[in-house]
Amino acid sequence: MQDNLSIRAYSKQRRGHVHCYHQLVLPILGTIIIELEGYQGKVSVGECVVIQSDTFHLFRANEEARFIVADLNLLPDNLLNMDSVVFSVSSPLRSYLFFIEKQLQHKVDSSIESLMQQMFFQLLQQQRVGEQIDSRVRSVIQHISDDLSLTFTINGLADIACLSPTQFKKIFKQSMGESVLQYIMIQRMEKAKALLTHTDGPVQLISEQVGYGDISAFSRRFSHFFGLSPRQLRR
Repeated sequence: MQDNLSIRAYSKQRRGHVHCYHQLVLPILGTIIIELEGYQGKVSVGECVVIQSDTFHLFRANEEARFIVADLNLLPDNLLNMDSVVFSVSSPLRSYLFFIEKQLQHKVDSSIESLMQQMFFQLLQQQRVGEQIDSRVRSVIQHISDDLSLTFTINGLADIACLSPTQFKKIFKQSMGESVLQYIMIQRMEKAKALLTHTDGPVQLISEQVGYGDISAFSRRFSHFFGLSPRQLRR
């Protein structure tokens, strides 16, 4: 079997099967309910479920839901050895899924599809995976990733997770190995570094895009994190 990317829909009827290749299901509209060893529950937009070869699984979804499905002969090591079968999709891969959807709907082009599969695999290799992340924490991670310019509060994020602030802070640190505020700061710094490196936007604008209205506070934080100022990085 050749590696393949496709757009699929499923029915509300609960079905099950097994296949001799690995399969990744990434919702782009709606959710899918998956049952397999190690996981039973919903997989939503912004998430991916990894079904390893020769694994029996049951699934169902509303007919209007849509999914990018990747049938792969090989999995990158980070996915092959992960403890959970579900992970949160990075922002670059979520954006790339939009391109995949549009290209597959546009026309059949084997050369482009081959390149798409290569890029898809490379983005998979960059996914952060590890111990199973609580689904409530995954929803918060996706919210943070969607727009780092927002002002985040513990109370607001706890509401998204449907937890008390105290419970949320404890469960988040258990899942991610760092506090909520540390996680947000790291995401903002990495995003700022990417924007400073790959775009020519003014430092003030980039500061605002990662949640810092005060450019001086942003520069101090960036310098402390990377050991050089935003302007030094651009030289």
